Amino acid sequence: MAPITTTNFENLKLISRGKVRDIYATSDPNALLFVATDRISAYDVILNNGIPNKGRILTQLSLFWFEKLRNIIPNHLITADIDQMPDDVKAYRDQLEGRSMLVRKAQVIALEAIVRGYITGTYLPPCFVGRSSGWSEYKKSGTVHGISLPAGLVESSKLPEPLFTPSTKAEQGEHDENIHPDRARELIGSDLYEEVSQAALKLYSAAAAHAAERGIILADTKFEFGLVESSEEGGKKELILIDEVLTPDSSRYWPAEGYEPGKSQPSFDKQYLRDWLVSKGFKKGLESGLDGNGWTIDADVVEGTQKRYEEVFRLISGQEL
Repeated sequence: MAPITTTNFENLKLISRGKVRDIYATSDPNALLFVATDRISAYDVILNNGIPNKGRILTQLSLFWFEKLRNIIPNHLITADIDQMPDDVKAYRDQLEGRSMLVRKAQVIALEAIVRGYITGTYLPPCFVGRSSGWSEYKKSGTVHGISLPAGLVESSKLPEPLFTPSTKAEQGEHDENIHPDRARELIGSDLYEEVSQAALKLYSAAAAHAAERGIILADTKFEFGLVESSEEGGKKELILIDEVLTPDSSRYWPAEGYEPGKSQPSFDKQYLRDWLVSKGFKKGLESGLDGNGWTIDADVVEGTQKRYEEVFRLISGQEL
């Protein structure tokens, strides 16, 4: 099956087109339609060709985690059942089945809520000014996001406890910037920061425990949160989990078998693709490709990436697509 890298629903208003998701307004004024395409990005660059079934994998894994973690914090999911969506959405059933969610509108909190259970990272090409991997920062200064860590850690070491390391939430085409928690408090307010950080840490711990039972290490992940009106009249806005959750696009998953601190680990996420892109010459000034026509993934790398995504879905969820 050919990958779906773009959508065009004539009777729905396109709100935004991100690296992976297309977001549409619907006839329900309180809801949005999230559609996960098969697009894939690396180093914030959207590649020319997609990964078959990737959007379905991301959606189905997010649905699994939304259900499993719903007792920790509410989320934005209304339904993934096309039959329960507005009539103007049902018209596109064939394209939407398995890769779409109807979600609550929310005020997005402008913070990437990253939780790290292990110290790791990847080489970042020079075009990533202001960013560094956790491991490269630790080697230089003994810190991650400016937070001091114990001496003597090696690459892929498990941290003494999960660490909340926020970053800015950049606009499309820009790069997120790693920041210290004190800066995050300034950006969103101390009370909201505490609520977000504690929710993120609880979510990570629960997810990491489940992954461990399935033979998987959740090295780190990124959550996004939003605010919705309280169900109680006059109450403060309620924090909810939004966007995707704990997918291979937003997380580092490692096989527990063969895990060995002191080196990089094999993974079920985009690291395989990132390594290929760097090996092909990706660097500052070449975001548009060697010939200016973007970057097209080799067929064997497409297949390898697809297999990794499919495998982690099966291992984590215990389900087949």
